[in-house]
Amino acid sequence: MSEKERIPVNQEGDEALLFTPIAPASNPVGFDDIGGMDELKREARMKIIQPFKNPELFRKFGKRAGGGIMLYGPPGCGKTFFARAIARECGAQFFNVEIDDILDMWMGNSEKNIAALFQAARASRPAVIFFDEIDALGRNRTLSRHSTISTTVNKFLSELDGLASDNDNVLVLAATNAVWDVDNAFKRPGRFDQVIFVPPPDTRARAAIFRIKLEGLPAETIDVDELAQATPHFSGADIAGLIDRAIERVLEEIMETGEERLLTMNDLQIALKQVKPSTREWLETAKSYVEYANSSGQYDELQAYLERSMPKRRMGFL
Repeated sequence: MSEKERIPVNQEGDEALLFTPIAPASNPVGFDDIGGMDELKREARMKIIQPFKNPELFRKFGKRAGGGIMLYGPPGCGKTFFARAIARECGAQFFNVEIDDILDMWMGNSEKNIAALFQAARASRPAVIFFDEIDALGRNRTLSRHSTISTTVNKFLSELDGLASDNDNVLVLAATNAVWDVDNAFKRPGRFDQVIFVPPPDTRARAAIFRIKLEGLPAETIDVDELAQATPHFSGADIAGLIDRAIERVLEEIMETGEERLLTMNDLQIALKQVKPSTREWLETAKSYVEYANSSGQYDELQAYLERSMPKRRMGFL
């Protein structure tokens, strides 16, 4: 949040942050703005969007709109972008919350901020609350050295459970790069009991990203489909970095020769030889969890992705 305006929360003069949502009409990001990723969209429609749009049907089968869902995957692959698109598709108010918006150095203020956030979301329902880097708050307690955060965590879980209030039509989305580091208390039934893997962009999505990033640049005709085929496992951030590397090469040449020229396909192909996908390290780490910590089936989507996308690297579970 750009401005941290505070509001009174009781007669004693205590204050908490004022959380203001992004209205659906002001949220420009929908599924039509995401190229490819059809399986991810299908899963989100079934698990998240349709319960919001057809609440009576889902209620008959004991399902309700809202609850908690955790998005995980490599850094730079658009988890925040995808969360905004979900909120738009649901027609919901969108609260984009960073962990620094919640945590406060003064004792008790973090808990007040959490209460104020959920209160604002319930007053704005249907609403989507999105927490980025949830592992900063919900890190496995065996890995955390900060015992003082326990009261903040307990308050968050209490609000997520809806013990004091009804959370119907309030969806809490959380994103993490390391779902295996999130404490199991966060993943219990009724909390973030559904996890969705957000993979690196597929071929169609990469072509769309190249097209968007190259738009408006002084460039010759660029074959974005060829570039998409040549960049498996590249994240959106990786693609942006590749284009920046190619642009630097063009600018250096212009400065040396004094003659302007356009960005070419050759510039991008040369840059491609110098840039590697940043997701590789994450996927190697994730592979270990798929092999040795997937008895519950939590990482089945990740396993399926690895089997499809890394067939030449012999995986232990194949």
